[in-house]
Amino acid sequence: MNRIIPLVLAVALFMEQMDSNVISTSLAAIARDIGTNPIALKLALTSYLVSLAVFIPVSGWMADRYGARNVFRAAIAVFVIGSVACAASNSLMSFVVARFLQGAGGAMMTPVGRLVLLRSTPRNQLVNAMAWLAIPSMVGPLVGPPVGGFITTYFSWHWIFLINVPIGLAGIWFATKYLPVLDVPMPRKLDVTGFILSGLAMSGVVFGLSVVSLPALPPAVGIITLGIGVLSTILYIQHAKRVENPLLDLSLFKNDVFRISVTGGSLFRLGIGAIPFLLPLMLQLGFGLDPFQSGMITFVSAIGALLMKFGASRIFARFGFRRLLMFGSIASACFIILNGFFTPQTPMMLILAALLFGGFLRSMFFTGVNALGFAEIPDDKTSQATPISAVAQQVSIAMGVALAGVILELSTIIRGSALQIEDFHIAFFVVGGISALAFFSFVKLKPEAGQELYEKKFAPKQRKIH
Repeated sequence: MNRIIPLVLAVALFMEQMDSNVISTSLAAIARDIGTNPIALKLALTSYLVSLAVFIPVSGWMADRYGARNVFRAAIAVFVIGSVACAASNSLMSFVVARFLQGAGGAMMTPVGRLVLLRSTPRNQLVNAMAWLAIPSMVGPLVGPPVGGFITTYFSWHWIFLINVPIGLAGIWFATKYLPVLDVPMPRKLDVTGFILSGLAMSGVVFGLSVVSLPALPPAVGIITLGIGVLSTILYIQHAKRVENPLLDLSLFKNDVFRISVTGGSLFRLGIGAIPFLLPLMLQLGFGLDPFQSGMITFVSAIGALLMKFGASRIFARFGFRRLLMFGSIASACFIILNGFFTPQTPMMLILAALLFGGFLRSMFFTGVNALGFAEIPDDKTSQATPISAVAQQVSIAMGVALAGVILELSTIIRGSALQIEDFHIAFFVVGGISALAFFSFVKLKPEAGQELYEKKFAPKQRKIH
């Protein structure tokens, strides 16, 4: 397997993962500096995810129209410009706008990068390729919290965004040198109506859920926005059934493996999406740690995730996708819930061990579910499948962040006091329980699902019949 391609593509994942973890660790410091509170500042996290939801659907069409390598390089450039704008922000509004610009670049980087990988990798090597694609992205969470915490604590949070500049420039250079120029399929006519409806649907749902929990905006604004998102979703579904080449081809959901991987993965990500928001805030506001100290704790999860990547193919070939995804969803959800029992009196080694094993299990789950989704998708449909998968991922993560904020806000209202560590415990219990529901999706998989993704050297040996 050519490992250079997934490693080059992983530059995009590295920047995104590092960026999100740096911001989560530095949320309290940024909020103080620009004159708002950490809960309201989650609008900046959500604006990035809203931008992803708006622009990811068109990423497949862009790759077919202008070439995947060209779009990938341009996306990195937009992300870098957005990073510089974040560093220059001095108010909540300017920070939100800068994050939205970053999201426009991120919306193209990850799905288009994954499309390049799918089109240049044999299916029986896809699990390994996905694992290698994710290895550098694990370095983002690994170095993001301690580096972001260190810079925020001892320098200024503005500098954490400038890290993306040299990384992005290196990514553009390596993409130019090593990414293949793939044959560009005949581009479909852009589904403008579908683009508008899908953008309103995804952004309305994500933004609406977030605004409902924001003290800075009236709840009615969130309810109206959420209603617009739901209505636009219904209209898009009807639209996609009528047109010949919809922007997001929902007929792909007729494939059982693709449908289960998307729906089950989305349920699971509701809990995972809340962790980068909840855990650093709990450590800083509940435990009294500074950003650097909390970052040095949370980065342990990334070590566990990194360790998992080196044996991914062997593990899935040995036990199969169905069994591992069923086990991974339940076990990972238990480790999310375990966060809800942490207090300042909990032994630090116990916290670190829980985060390490939790990161390992989540990495195993995502390696499997990300590869499985494309197991039975024809090559000519990959540019349709990648944005659908990416939209589902980002919307579910955004809903997880929004849900976490709603839980914290409701908990403080019910108790009638400021944010306490007990509020974070409740949030972890709820989002962990929701993630566990993914188990019921993967029960429906056939035992042989994903067999075509095993490399021959890792495939289970067949018993000879005499």
